[in-house]
Amino acid sequence: MELYQVRAFVTVARIGNVTKAAEALCVTQPAVTGQLKSLEQSLGVALFDRSAGRLVLTRAGDLLLPKAEALLTVSGELCAIARQLRGQLAGVVDFGLPSETAEFLRLGEMVTSVNRALPLVELRTRGHAALRLLDQIRAGALAAGYYIGAKPPRDLVWTGLRSVTYRVAVPARMAEAMHPRGWRFLSELPWVDGMVDSHMHQLLQEMFDRQGLAPRVVMRAEDTSGLEAYVRAGSGCALIREEVAVRGAEHGAWMVWGPGQIDAQLYLVTSTEGGSDPLTAALSSLIRSVWEA
Repeated sequence: MELYQVRAFVTVARIGNVTKAAEALCVTQPAVTGQLKSLEQSLGVALFDRSAGRLVLTRAGDLLLPKAEALLTVSGELCAIARQLRGQLAGVVDFGLPSETAEFLRLGEMVTSVNRALPLVELRTRGHAALRLLDQIRAGALAAGYYIGAKPPRDLVWTGLRSVTYRVAVPARMAEAMHPRGWRFLSELPWVDGMVDSHMHQLLQEMFDRQGLAPRVVMRAEDTSGLEAYVRAGSGCALIREEVAVRGAEHGAWMVWGPGQIDAQLYLVTSTEGGSDPLTAALSSLIRSVWEA
């Protein structure tokens, strides 16, 4: 079994098409097909079901895919550490960020860790809405990024860093009217939301979808890191991170409506190809260390 065969397997499994996978790997389609067959022979199991003109993972392939991805990640980290020891890791890394505070994202700790371990690397952060951030990683415009969502992106390599709960914050002036009411009344109140491709909008929509309702949005903010300012001013309701929402409610800035919450995760995300790049792998390893600490 060769590492390039494992990389071909992971790429085809994620893209779902041999021709496109070959383009991503910069090899010919017959080469990818041959690598897959050699890997299957080496492992002694079929990884793909090629019947009915479609390429679908077999049960064995589905079970082995996470292990194959982990193998590529470890391989990339091994190369990155070796190059770091030789003092050769250098370059520019573009890293995507959602609209959240630097404190919540631990950006200070991340930059400090990178400066110490990778002194020849320049880290550039790019702010993007959640869905656009994922597209930028898929296209290779970003080496990696932080993504907030209720579910991880299926077609990318991800690591869960921390859980995060968002609560419904109702302006103080609307709190008394909200007390005996439910979801329908809540949906009719004014809401401050993020742009349609932001993590905040995705979470708000999912929360109300579960109730078969839609919120009455009166404003969409590109920067959702400070939505509490609009709630405090009485502009409308908003989803706010639990620790911020509870602290504000204790000071009378707004009311936290008990039933209204949605759970999400903060993920570190890279592409399948990016995860095996030595520089990206080194950065990913450092970021995981920051969050594990």
